[in-house]
Amino acid sequence: MSDFSLTFPRGFRAAALAAGLKPSGKPDLSCVVSGADCAWAFAGTRSTTAAASVLRNRELYASGQPVRALVVNAGVANAATGRQGAQDNAAMADALGSVLNIPEDAVLTASTGIIGHLLPMDKVLSGIEHLPEELSDAALPFATAIMTTDTKPKTASVTLPGGARIVGMAKGSGMIHPDMATMFAFAFSDAQVPQDALRAAFPGIVARTFNAVTVDGDTSTSDLTAVLANGQAGPVDLPAFLMALEGVMRDLARQIAADGEGASKLLTVRVGGAASEAEALTAARTCCVSPLLKSAVHGSDPNWGRVIMAVGRSGAKVDIEKMQVSVQGIPVFAGKPLAYDAANTSAEMKAASEVVFDIDLGVGQAWGEAWGCDLSAEYVSINADYTT
Repeated sequence: MSDFSLTFPRGFRAAALAAGLKPSGKPDLSCVVSGADCAWAFAGTRSTTAAASVLRNRELYASGQPVRALVVNAGVANAATGRQGAQDNAAMADALGSVLNIPEDAVLTASTGIIGHLLPMDKVLSGIEHLPEELSDAALPFATAIMTTDTKPKTASVTLPGGARIVGMAKGSGMIHPDMATMFAFAFSDAQVPQDALRAAFPGIVARTFNAVTVDGDTSTSDLTAVLANGQAGPVDLPAFLMALEGVMRDLARQIAADGEGASKLLTVRVGGAASEAEALTAARTCCVSPLLKSAVHGSDPNWGRVIMAVGRSGAKVDIEKMQVSVQGIPVFAGKPLAYDAANTSAEMKAASEVVFDIDLGVGQAWGEAWGCDLSAEYVSINADYTT
């Protein structure tokens, strides 16, 4: 359930409105602005057909300069739109900078929606002119305006000892697969943290959270994650902050997986006994993206052979004679097939909103976790009609 009372950390305000980009007429243009410069970290899609917003943000990131604001449109991805798309993306940042009286290069941009369509700049620029009128500390309007095929807004928050807060919002439902980030995910904090330390830790946090989510195996052109910290709550214990930030992002990642297009169940795969964390994550993600395993989850079929298959093709090291697999906590394989009540296990899967596979590869001590969802006929229906 959405938290209607959730507010941004001190010093942040946000606005959202309907600019006419979504055919539904729902809010589709939004911004977040900080009253002070922010330390920030960023990760963008690794797609080689990345959209204009990802490319521009990457350039700003390399400069190391602080940022003050973020502007987002939902409805048009502004990907595969050539030089005009890049100019339109820059104009979006410039327009928000002008109305907020901040530098254009202190504004991040993000666009999501249909690939290959140019932004309707008359609507975008007109909407940006009115965004300052809607500014408030309420978080839900922004979380709602960034949605596309999502069925619900996704938010998470935590308060640190001393009062500093981290508030996160995400969108994502389809075209979700690792190589970050295949969704939008933003975190805002009033903690004072060193930018270098934040950036050093961020890739690992992304790897264990948003890059551990897969819905359909397709990596987007447009999507990204960023964390902005304006320091207005003063210094915090850095390890505690980073742990809390990862917790917020983990929460958002699970919400994205649970809200996968057509999903009826969250799929969680926990892999231990791996040679390295990277191999554990690879094995877990491969299981979560397997159409065969996802279909079995949808049908509440405890077909553990599909787990063996997925782990094997992941390339992770495994000792099959020591390997163990459990479904909903029920052991089904331990170097050989185990006797278990398949009907009861199926009933456990059917009754649950989250289906969990625990796997031990039998070769080491490292572990990792990934999240996905079941594969339903509704997923096909949603994507068959996406632009028509």
